[in-house]
Amino acid sequence: MPYLVKLIVSALLIVLASEIARRSTLLGALLASVPLVSVLAMVWLYLETRDPERVAAFAQDVFWLVLPSLALFLALPWLLRAGLNFFAALGLGLGLTALAYAGTLALLRRFDAS
Repeated sequence: MPYLVKLIVSALLIVLASEIARRSTLLGALLASVPLVSVLAMVWLYLETRDPERVAAFAQDVFWLVLPSLALFLALPWLLRAGLNFFAALGLGLGLTALAYAGTLALLRRFDAS
């Protein structure tokens, strides 16, 4: 799959989600919540490798790593509503998310789940 095609399709989906969110946060959130990046990555991975086991392993790893990513979506609204400015709230939310990722990765290694 040509790199430029992957780049254009992926970028268009991100722009589409942000443009829709300007008009309707709910519809923008719906589009953003659909695992488009994961689906595109699985499609690109399969087309490039034709290896269903690799795609299955990727999908399983994504499942486990979606869980800590939810920390951002819990922390950011709370921090913003608590009065923090956007970039401070985003930075703290990303920091909490990084800690959640580190904890999840440690658990996955501990239980050999990935």
